[in-house]
Amino acid sequence: MSSSKRSTIIVEHLRKQQMREAISRSKRLDGRDLDEMRTLEIELGIIGKADGSSRVRLGNSEVVAGVKVETGTPFEGLENKGALILSAEVLPIASPYVEPGPPDEETIELARVVDRGVRESEMVDLDKLALIPGKVVYTIFVDCSIINYDGNLFDASSYAVVSALMSSKLPVFEVQDGEAVVNTGKKMDPPLTTIPVSITAVKIGDSVILDPTAEEEACMDARITITTNSEGKFAALQKGSTGSFTIDEIKKAAEIARIKGEEVRTKIKELTSNGH
Repeated sequence: MSSSKRSTIIVEHLRKQQMREAISRSKRLDGRDLDEMRTLEIELGIIGKADGSSRVRLGNSEVVAGVKVETGTPFEGLENKGALILSAEVLPIASPYVEPGPPDEETIELARVVDRGVRESEMVDLDKLALIPGKVVYTIFVDCSIINYDGNLFDASSYAVVSALMSSKLPVFEVQDGEAVVNTGKKMDPPLTTIPVSITAVKIGDSVILDPTAEEEACMDARITITTNSEGKFAALQKGSTGSFTIDEIKKAAEIARIKGEEVRTKIKELTSNGH
């Protein structure tokens, strides 16, 4: 092992130790309270050719999401519903630890967790997106690209996807002669029913903190992401990492997810209504 690499490992170990000690005293190295989230910024319409797009900055984590709408065949067993397909990619420029190539397990998990929050909340009313039942439906693709990683990609990506969908316009397809599907050139709002918001908390030692940075994630023992809908009802929950939460910690995290979720939801509504 080179001396420079050995020095880096020592520094990282000392940094983690310092962070754990600070959090045990209810302090974070960036000055936030344990239940305080970083600043959320949202820009809309940043991809001109997309049917909807957004750029989200959650602290220093930055995510771009784009929506593309086409026609396609329905999924098996869901012949009368439109299709929603979500993907995620962490670009090599996002972090020195990311390498080019197929998505790794963490990126696949990221896409699944964000997809579950949107899908289980039934944000998009897919029942209204069938053109020829069993044959042709609207297919909504949402691509999520992480361009800077500084922790909590679950929430940053979720907010980007939700904002992109809320600001999107769907092409109006018309069925002619019961068979041909034609793009009329017109646009319409997507059939949205709710605004899902995820809140992620991690456990470090005996403390639970919200919206972890990359450094804090490197120290975490366990992670939990809880998504609520506009009514404050729970739509999805995903636990990650090898550690565990107590029942009381999960209950507290769930209540915080309701409260913080509504705060974030209000901000997303304001930002997307101003830019839509």
